[in-house]
Amino acid sequence: MKTYVFRVVVEPDEDRWFAYCPVLEDKGGATWGYTKEEALKNIREVVQMTVESMIEHGEKIPETPEEVQIFSEPKVAVTV
Repeated sequence: MKTYVFRVVVEPDEDRWFAYCPVLEDKGGATWGYTKEEALKNIREVVQMTVESMIEHGEKIPETPEEVQIFSEPKVAVTV
């Protein structure tokens, strides 16, 4: 099991927040929410589903050091 930590971008957009994962954007790694917290929750789910789908289809997971950190043991990430 590997733990992947992806960089995401969350930006305000008029009456909602837009969130995307730069290295997964071409795979549909983008979403939105009415609040920043909702957008973060949604992008977390999108990244999870995208990576699971890539693994299922034998696709290579991006390993760009500036965008993705990979660990061989479980980790807990906290954003404050």
